[in-house]
Amino acid sequence: MTIHTPTPEGGRIVEEPMGDALSKRYLAYALSTITNRALPDVRDGFKPVHRRIMYAMHQMRLNPQAAARKCAKVVGEVMGGYHPHGDASIYEALVRLAQDFAQRYPLVDGQGNFGNIDGDSAAAMRYTECKLTPAAVLLLDGIDQDAVDFRPTYDDQDEEPLVLPAGFPNLLANGSSGIAVGMATSIPPHNVGELIDACQLLLERPEATTSELVQIVPGPDFPTGGVSVEGHASILDAYETGRGGVRLRARWETEDLGRGVWRIIVTEMPYQVQKSRLIEGLADLIENKKAPLLGDVRDESAEDIRLILEPKNRTIEPEMLMESLFKLSDLEVRFPINMNVLDASGTPRVMGLKDCLQAFLDHRRVVLNRRSQWRIERVEKRLHLLEGLRIVFLNLDEVIRIVREEEQPKAVLIARFGLSEPQADYILDTRLRQLARIEEMAIDKEYNALAEELAALKALTSSEAKQWKAISKELEVVRKALISPRRTTIGEAVDASAFVAPEAFIPREAITVILSERGWIRAAKGKVEDPSELKFKEGDSLGFLVPAFTTDKLLIGASDGRIFTIGADKLASGRGHGEPLRLMIDLDEKAEIINVVAHEPNAKLLVASKAGYGFVAPENELLAQKRGGKQVLNGDMLAMLRVTGDHVATIGENIKALIFPIAELPEMGRGKGVKLQNYKQGGLVDVAVFNAETGPEWADGGGRRRNWPDWKDWLGKRAGAGRQGPRGMRKFR
Repeated sequence: MTIHTPTPEGGRIVEEPMGDALSKRYLAYALSTITNRALPDVRDGFKPVHRRIMYAMHQMRLNPQAAARKCAKVVGEVMGGYHPHGDASIYEALVRLAQDFAQRYPLVDGQGNFGNIDGDSAAAMRYTECKLTPAAVLLLDGIDQDAVDFRPTYDDQDEEPLVLPAGFPNLLANGSSGIAVGMATSIPPHNVGELIDACQLLLERPEATTSELVQIVPGPDFPTGGVSVEGHASILDAYETGRGGVRLRARWETEDLGRGVWRIIVTEMPYQVQKSRLIEGLADLIENKKAPLLGDVRDESAEDIRLILEPKNRTIEPEMLMESLFKLSDLEVRFPINMNVLDASGTPRVMGLKDCLQAFLDHRRVVLNRRSQWRIERVEKRLHLLEGLRIVFLNLDEVIRIVREEEQPKAVLIARFGLSEPQADYILDTRLRQLARIEEMAIDKEYNALAEELAALKALTSSEAKQWKAISKELEVVRKALISPRRTTIGEAVDASAFVAPEAFIPREAITVILSERGWIRAAKGKVEDPSELKFKEGDSLGFLVPAFTTDKLLIGASDGRIFTIGADKLASGRGHGEPLRLMIDLDEKAEIINVVAHEPNAKLLVASKAGYGFVAPENELLAQKRGGKQVLNGDMLAMLRVTGDHVATIGENIKALIFPIAELPEMGRGKGVKLQNYKQGGLVDVAVFNAETGPEWADGGGRRRNWPDWKDWLGKRAGAGRQGPRGMRKFR
């Protein structure tokens, strides 16, 4: 065997302990995740992907006054130039920046379907369009004036900003969340007007405490509104330490319907709670009898949120109902606060409210000084050129002659008038027509204005007090541009223990379960005397009519071999058309309902497949706890019958019938079963269970029931071929 030994130079085999190799590489991965993916920068509140989206849209000139461009174009620019990751993650980040229910101050103006509070996803990026919002412009203001540092992009073809100028404290205004390796961040959104007021307080009194700041910023201000019920002490502690949480409840009101009848209207949702999932959760509480005070829930939302909650009865107090639902559902959530961010040096640390605001103000001072220095350089350059223009004006005819006649006018201008090279280049780059039209007053006016500006800029950069005063004025302008009323109100938590009601007792009342052909199920009180008087939706008709009690469990057999369980007390009222059965169970779209029976303890069912196999199943083993039911029969179910007799009658597609004792069938909880009747071709058409004393019946083509007095002539053993049935017999039911 030949052993290949790598050369010392350029070899790719490194001898290193496995533990050391893994720890080094995992540490590198962890640091990359923390600094380049999961944690936002305290100065502008952005993670790299969001910052790159903002900068790319700025480079594409997608300002609020411009026409929107396809999101696919923006995603392509970001992915190709700045963010070497998948387009799906970039588009997801862009969509979130445009959602007014996710961002307190949206930074992207989205046109098209950008998702909704129900949890529906946005349309594909090829359909949607976007541009920047005025708030985003404030965050980018000054980026072209050397306000921040840049670094090479991943392919060294361009540059990207390390941080944005950030005209307002975006970290706290829009919040952020992310999970890194060994650390996470969760920052709620706030009202930017309150944040700027808090910044103004710090500018006036840098020694102001967090307690004083909380008087201005009493808590988070979520884009979806709601009511914060976290105590003041907890909020203060969270803002002091950077860790904590806030309890947020849905906003609700009572609507009086007269005669003592009322209902609850939910108008605002807790932050990041999907309305569709909340409704599904409330419906599950009703279905599973975990919310005994709630009678019904439905969604009447259009542009605004309108969730209807109806009590079980009018004797319940609205506060009692809502307090119970706050404990049981996402009508109340706890939003965690973990203000873990990257500071100005890129180091992850947990900051309190004051630290975050001070870091933002320090960043604004750096931006102000850099923009001022950038402007100073350009003003000085322009003043230098204007000084050259003054010389030109005093010697205009001679300058024009030199430009026209001299072979090397630049050298002549420099030697004759003492101009610098930039001044000479500027004069030579100017058209003769424009040189001839130079006015001394215009030059002096511009020169004096720029000289005053230069003096003001130098005074600004040399005085810290003037810098903070300028920042204060800038923040006040931003405040007027973004000011909006607080959406989340601050309330005190209520002791819910006083309102918790005991589990409601389900009275045993006679009902009739009505299941239509199209799968709409309901329960009518008492017994239905005349089924022909039942009303159904257009094109629908009666499928099954089952007498039961409200305390019963219903066993529903499906053609795919599964048996589902539903509590009879959870069925819709018989006054309407009911509700789709598929909303209550996970029934396959292609599956059909075979039969519905009210469960009887210790009773048994005969289940049979179209292939002619079957067995007897104890009902106690068929009860399912999940929406998906229980897979009982391996095969396509044809029949599910209550065992009420001692004999089984079968008939196949060949119209041959067979009768045998039911004792010949095995008793089992699930499986394929044994062969009921033997067929050379075709399968089972129908099966029936009867008592030998009364004898079986069968139905003719007209639906009339006929006795079968000589049924013993067809008596045989299970799995026999049987014999031709009586004339006209096709089915038993």
